[in-house]
Amino acid sequence: MNWNLGKSLIITIKYMKNKISEIRKEIEYIFNSQDSTHDFDHTLRVCNLALHIAKIENADLEIIEVSSLLHDIARHEQDKSKWKICHAEKWWELARSFLQKRWFEEDFIAKVVHAITCHRFRWKNIPETLEAKILFDADKLDWIWATWIWRAFLFAWEHHAKLHSNEPNISPEAEYTKEDTAYREFVVKLSKIKDKLFTTEAKRIAEWRHNFMVEFFDRLNYEIDWII
Repeated sequence: MNWNLGKSLIITIKYMKNKISEIRKEIEYIFNSQDSTHDFDHTLRVCNLALHIAKIENADLEIIEVSSLLHDIARHEQDKSKWKICHAEKWWELARSFLQKRWFEEDFIAKVVHAITCHRFRWKNIPETLEAKILFDADKLDWIWATWIWRAFLFAWEHHAKLHSNEPNISPEAEYTKEDTAYREFVVKLSKIKDKLFTTEAKRIAEWRHNFMVEFFDRLNYEIDWII
């Protein structure tokens, strides 16, 4: 490799790492005012999981890290609107200016925006790039494991839902009501996640995480139904 080219590449890599480090600090500050179920810890888990998958799938690690760190940045707008605004959709208004102010290239910005816009489970946009598919997978995987259980019960508490019902009301009208329990969320949506993922590694991880969730709720229902 040409010495000047190699030196230029090293400088570029260091510059990008510094910019991503700055974004990480900004996002952590922003999330200090967010609700407990979508806090900075969730963002970090998604980021770490996405980077793990990206290394196996040979994806662009910089796009993965930036899009992962920013994927829930507009959620506070969604929460304030009581879900009338979709945080993934709202990102269209925030992403370009956020990244342009930090001197990211337009091609990079477009790939990050696409990944974030497509990451929602219920959103209409389909991930087309490998990086978008990985972000989608990583975000969904954070909903089907042990950590999700305490998040789900915390979410139910925040929205004044029942602790549990072994016969959940699965109608759409039950969402965000006292019937919107953790088990309802699992039955309606999360039990289907493993069949909606894109990457091979995510599907592998999802299989044993899904089995754990099934075992947990089977045990919970058994204990609640148990009559001495």
